[in-house]
Order: sequence, then structure tokens, then C-alpha cells
Amino acid sequence: MRNVIIRTSSTGEIMVIVVFYREDKNEREALLNHVAEKFPQITSLIYIINGKCNDTITDQEPILFKGRDYIFEEMEGLKFKIGPKSFYQTNSKQAYELYKIARNFAALTGEEVVYDLYTGTGTIACFVAKQAKRVIGIEYVPEAIEDAKFNAANNGLENTLFFAGDMKNILNEEFVARHGRPDVIITDPPRDGMHADVVKTILSAEPQRIVYVSCNPATQARDLNLLDSKYNVTAVQPVDMFPHTHHVENVVVLEFKHRDTEAQSL
Repeated sequence: MRNVIIRTSSTGEIMVIVVFYREDKNEREALLNHVAEKFPQITSLIYIINGKCNDTITDQEPILFKGRDYIFEEMEGLKFKIGPKSFYQTNSKQAYELYKIARNFAALTGEEVVYDLYTGTGTIACFVAKQAKRVIGIEYVPEAIEDAKFNAANNGLENTLFFAGDMKNILNEEFVARHGRPDVIITDPPRDGMHADVVKTILSAEPQRIVYVSCNPATQARDLNLLDSKYNVTAVQPVDMFPHTHHVENVVVLEFKHRDTEAQSL
């Protein structure tokens, strides 16, 4: 059994990751050599031996078979390095539209401290950095954070900081006290949504605005309900990232309820 992951960029680069569920050198090399010969345009050909026989590769070791172990994506003059473990939207053209919507919804003036939660390779963080005072990105996958740091430096962005680790453990009151209360939070969690502890910290930090990007409207709705005590939803914009399927990305803006407004509602 095997699985194949294909990533393409708007620059024409292609990454192919072949996941094998057992170690068979003859079978593996025969297949990879065939792929390399048949498709010489592949930029990065990588394989992984995943004895767990599931779809999760973040805890596995990618091994380069041919080419280089990353590809580049470009967006508004910014260049992003994407490795085999780095999350990046699979639909490059719509990713640009999605990020533009998120940036517009953030309504940055250049004076804000922005937290970019579940930052991946730092694409959103880098995309909004020129409109912010400082951007702090947090991501679970260490390899993705290394790419995020490279991307920020490679694009000359000196107002970014990136941290790797479990979101619920990193994002706490001590972290906020050390790095400054966020004026804006942009969050793009996995399908499971945000952990309750993460929501609790956001409510405690009280950013003026939250931009919530989600690939799962069901868990997004759950989290919006948890944030309802202090935030109003002011805008919603679905983005069709997956044509011909029922899946969409959904972007929601939440604005902090001022205390006088809260008092009037009591």
C-alpha cells in the first residue's frame, strides 16, 4: 500500500511525496525511478516509510530521492519556501485570494501587534507583516517554523517572530505578557478547530479584532459560540478553495464588544 502527495506552486515547481507503508527497497526504487524518468519536470521527489499505515506524516522522516527537498511559492513579490512537512494551501491561486481577504479583514494600520496562530510556513504572517508593527506566528510542526523563519528573513521582514510547539501550551497568559497583547489575532486552525484552552487565552488577551480562517465551518461555529461572550461576528466570507467539492474555506471577522455595549445588553 502507498499514498502520494503532490504539491504544485504558481511558479511551476512540483513536489511529489510517495508514502510507503512497508520497507521494500526494490519496489521503492523501481517505482521512484519510473516516476523520475516519466516526469522529469518534478522539482522535488521525496519518499517516506510510514509503518503506521495512516495519513499522518508530520512525525515521519522525509527522504529526498531526487531534486531538492523544497519548492518555492511566490505571492505579491514574496517568496515562500515549502518543505514536505510544511502546511500550505493546495490551491495556489485561491490561496492568494484567501490571504487577501484575511488581510483586508484584519484592517491593519501599521501599528498593530498581530498573532498568527497555526502559522504553518508563515505565509499569512509574512503576507501581513508590512502592514503591522509586529507579527508573532505559532505552529505545532518545528520544520514548518524553520521554513517560516527562513521565509521572513528571505523576504527582508524584520518584524516577525516564530515559535514552535503545541498551541495550547505555548499560547498562555505568560506568553502574552512577554510578547505583548495582540491587537489582532489571525487564526487558521486544523479541521478540529481551536482547543478550549486556546479560546480561553484569546478571551483573556482581548484583541480588538479576530480573523478566523477555517476549513471546517462546523468546528468554526463551535469556536465562534465560545467567543461570543466578548465578540460580535461582523463579516463572513466563504472562499471556494476546492472546486467541484462541498468543501470551502470560511473567513469570519470578530470585533471586541466594548464594555459599554456589553452593559447595555445586560
